[in-house]
Amino acid sequence: MTLPQTAPAQPRRLGALLAIYLLGIFMGAIDTGIVTPARTLIQNDLGVDDQTGVWMLTIYTLAYAASIPVMGKLADRYGRKPIYLVSITLFGLGSLACGLSQDFGSFELLIIARAVQALGGGGIVPIATAEFGTSVPAEKRGMALGLVGGVYGVANIFGSSAGSLILDAFGAHNWQFIFYVNVPISVVIIVAGLILLPNHKAESVAKIDLLGITLLAAMILSLLYGLRNIDFFDLSSIAGLDVYPYLLAFVVLAPLFVLAERRAQDPVLNLSYFTDFAIGVTLLLALLSGVILMGVIFVPQFAENALRIPTGQGGYFVIILGLFSGIGAPLSGTLTDKVGPKLVLGFGVLTSAIAAAVGAWWAIPYPSWWSVCVTLALMGLGLGFTIGSPLNYMMLDRTPAAESNSALATLSLVRSIGTTLAPAFLIGFLAHAGTGLQAALTAELPTRLPAPALPYAQELQQKFDKLKSDPNLKDKLAGVDFPDLGGQTITINTDGGGSLPPDLVELLKTADVTNITERTKTVADTMFAQETPSVISDITDGVNTGLASLDSAANDLAKAQAKLTKAVDGVQKGIDGMEKARTGMRSGINGMTKAITGMNSGIAGVSKPIAAWTKGIAKIDRELPGLRAMLSQLEGSLNAMLALPPDQQDPAAIGQLQGQIAGAKAAIAGAESGRDSLVKLRTPALASRAKLISQRNTLIAKRSTLRSSLATLEGKLAKAGKDRAKLVDAREELASARAELTDSRDKLVVLRDAVPGAFETSRKEYLAKIDELGPTLQTTFANTLNEGFRGIYLSTLVASLLAALLLVLYPSRRKQTDESAEPDTAAAQPSQNG
Repeated sequence: MTLPQTAPAQPRRLGALLAIYLLGIFMGAIDTGIVTPARTLIQNDLGVDDQTGVWMLTIYTLAYAASIPVMGKLADRYGRKPIYLVSITLFGLGSLACGLSQDFGSFELLIIARAVQALGGGGIVPIATAEFGTSVPAEKRGMALGLVGGVYGVANIFGSSAGSLILDAFGAHNWQFIFYVNVPISVVIIVAGLILLPNHKAESVAKIDLLGITLLAAMILSLLYGLRNIDFFDLSSIAGLDVYPYLLAFVVLAPLFVLAERRAQDPVLNLSYFTDFAIGVTLLLALLSGVILMGVIFVPQFAENALRIPTGQGGYFVIILGLFSGIGAPLSGTLTDKVGPKLVLGFGVLTSAIAAAVGAWWAIPYPSWWSVCVTLALMGLGLGFTIGSPLNYMMLDRTPAAESNSALATLSLVRSIGTTLAPAFLIGFLAHAGTGLQAALTAELPTRLPAPALPYAQELQQKFDKLKSDPNLKDKLAGVDFPDLGGQTITINTDGGGSLPPDLVELLKTADVTNITERTKTVADTMFAQETPSVISDITDGVNTGLASLDSAANDLAKAQAKLTKAVDGVQKGIDGMEKARTGMRSGINGMTKAITGMNSGIAGVSKPIAAWTKGIAKIDRELPGLRAMLSQLEGSLNAMLALPPDQQDPAAIGQLQGQIAGAKAAIAGAESGRDSLVKLRTPALASRAKLISQRNTLIAKRSTLRSSLATLEGKLAKAGKDRAKLVDAREELASARAELTDSRDKLVVLRDAVPGAFETSRKEYLAKIDELGPTLQTTFANTLNEGFRGIYLSTLVASLLAALLLVLYPSRRKQTDESAEPDTAAAQPSQNG
């Protein structure tokens, strides 16, 4: 196929052409990363898991890669203008459907819409690049191709930041606007394109290779899907049903595709590209450039981890990379025109290698704003010189102008394969580092805690030992084992014994360096709640057993005490008339004792309000000096203000002070009045209490006289009194033992009821301990993930060095003496068919 000879576009027309195509490139490229910050939100809103949710990115990449050669070939046949506008239309409609998927709550609609987006996106870059390669004057072609690479690279880099910005503007759960933003842009491009774009197409076009297109699409989908599901740290994953059948399908389809392309009149993919050494090297360089470019997708997470900033903030660091990429891309185009693509691309891959080395051996072990920013600046500069102009120039330099669309589409396809395969491999480093993250974090946490202090625990432990040695109780408590109230410990398995609940595993997986402490506390809190019920149950069950034993012993003591009382009554009945006299005296003594007890109760009853009034008077006495001092201060301030000349006085301030003084005086008056009221209440109460005390003392004296008379009688009844005394002493011992049991039981109930609260206090102390370990946990988290980032950037370094080696092998273009032997891209003159 050949393109008709036409004059280069006029400057004004050229400006419009550049604007329309570059806007389309920017829109298509930015959508690659714009979804990334919203992926988790989207999958949560649509009710799918991570494994399913990642397909919103995967399907775009797969369909995009499959679409590139197809759209390039269609542009050769029907012209660039209609196919470019169709691509923009597909992209816009796909974006609209992606946004509507939130309203319909359909993940399936989102996947289909993303595929439609990608089919349109696959035609934007190769068609625009081919148009620049043939319509732009030869002396400006390198600059134009540099703009393509620059716009594409910058848009890719700023995609994540744009997504975060849109989410911030419209709200996290209004993610449809990251898609809707493409719709008005698409409309502008379509309208402007219909009016301003020329239509360049081949003069002679062979029959379109439908079989080749179908086989190629199937091959790419099979290969990319199979390789994407391989775990490169576990090669046994190749045996998985989501891997080897697709790789096998690729192997089966490859020879069929080759056979179909050899027989095709106009093959969708020119197989001769792969037999030309220079073109082969160029395609390998494109593949490696895609790998190098994909290091960018880890920049936000790397910056967040290195600088310990919240998730979502790292996307803004990509701006540094984008600025330097924006500097490097147009500069690479200008230099390509002057010194050729080989040296320019060599500078780009070597700068990328230096950036990877700086990241691996400086920014990762010694993270700081300075080291991270320098790494990103070098990375951006390297990408600016690597992506775009040099490779496009090299490809166009080795292929006929008539095949420029297909040639650049092939180049884009191969680079897309690199950008698709790289994340599947590079993410493995982070996944591998993440496998040890949970163990590293839990190793820093305390796993055995002493049980919380319980009220009366030590006292009760000593008392139980004493009770068991009591002659009245040792037989009754011989078989009772009280719980160990001081030796309990709590074992906290913060890794759940290796099997944390899925929600906690997900919580740790999605943590970042800024929230790892809080999320670790959540995990520890959950495990604490799982471990402590058994300890609480052991203590509570032991206490309940002890309570039952104490109740049983107390009942036995009550029965024994009742028997002794009967014995005392029996001895009393055996005493003759003297007993009656003694009983009468005792009755008198008991009556007096009751009266004294009643008086004591009356005294205590009067003492309570007296104490309350006295406390109230004391409180007022403490407050009055402060109120009076405040009044004095306010009056001083008022006098000072009134002493000022009239023109300097502030009536509002004077009024405010006068109001405050009035309030203070009122407060003092109220306090003094209240005090007087309390004094009036207390005075008669004090007199009443004094009278009661006097009466009680008189009654005590009378009782003492009666007891003296009783003592005389008791002397006469010595034997009977001694016998009775022995019985009474025995009964009192039992009563004392019973009272001690009752006291112990009451305290044991308090202890039992305090167990849950004590463990809650222990939980809070444990979580506070984790807070203290926060810096250690953050350092452990960052260092563990940094090993994954080191693997990523060492892989980027290897890819850059391999690219440099390929450039050494790349054959230089022989100098041409015949004008017709100039690169076909310079000789091709497109026509303007409107």
